[in-house]
Amino acid sequence: MFTGLVETMGKVKELRLLGRRNQLVIEEPGIAQQVKLGDSVAINGVCLTVVQCEGDRLIFDVMPETLRKTNLRSLTRGDYVNMERALAMGDRLGGHLLTGHIDGVGQVSARRTEGNAIIFTIHAPEEVTSLLVEKGSVAVDGISLTVGDLEPKGFWVSIIPHTLENTVLQHRRPGDKVNLEADLIGKYVLRYLKRPAPGSPGGITLDFLGQHGFLS
Repeated sequence: MFTGLVETMGKVKELRLLGRRNQLVIEEPGIAQQVKLGDSVAINGVCLTVVQCEGDRLIFDVMPETLRKTNLRSLTRGDYVNMERALAMGDRLGGHLLTGHIDGVGQVSARRTEGNAIIFTIHAPEEVTSLLVEKGSVAVDGISLTVGDLEPKGFWVSIIPHTLENTVLQHRRPGDKVNLEADLIGKYVLRYLKRPAPGSPGGITLDFLGQHGFLS
């Protein structure tokens, strides 16, 4: 589990495309000295496992499906990525609960400044926006953010200067892809609401409500 509070940015040294076993090599001295083999680290919000440590560099295995379904596939040498170690028991939960499993990839459609805030408008697939609510939580490239409002084909978020300066959002421009993960609690609520009612294979319908006295 993660919180969406990015600890640092790492630098991509190499993305090894080896077919069935791809590897991502990231350089970041701070985190590299604090993790061990088998530890989980969120890279742009994607949960990856450390398979090798080489000084200031960490090597992660990246499955083909992960490359297909996230923006990791577009990484090149010299790019920066957000990094967060997995949540430990007793840690403060300053953001919101994240699994590191991406729900979809969005695209920055606009970026503008409003006072001391930077507003990012993100075009997102319906499978993600259906899980979002105004003022609810969403993770963008692993950053815990608040949904400013929903739009017909996406949503917008407001970024404070500290977040911009300390995450990869400083490099994001219109057209760039971003990893999106919706709020975990929201997913469970939606799944619960979609469950068929007992004895009603079609779920809760107007007929079902009438039969049980909810409609006159």
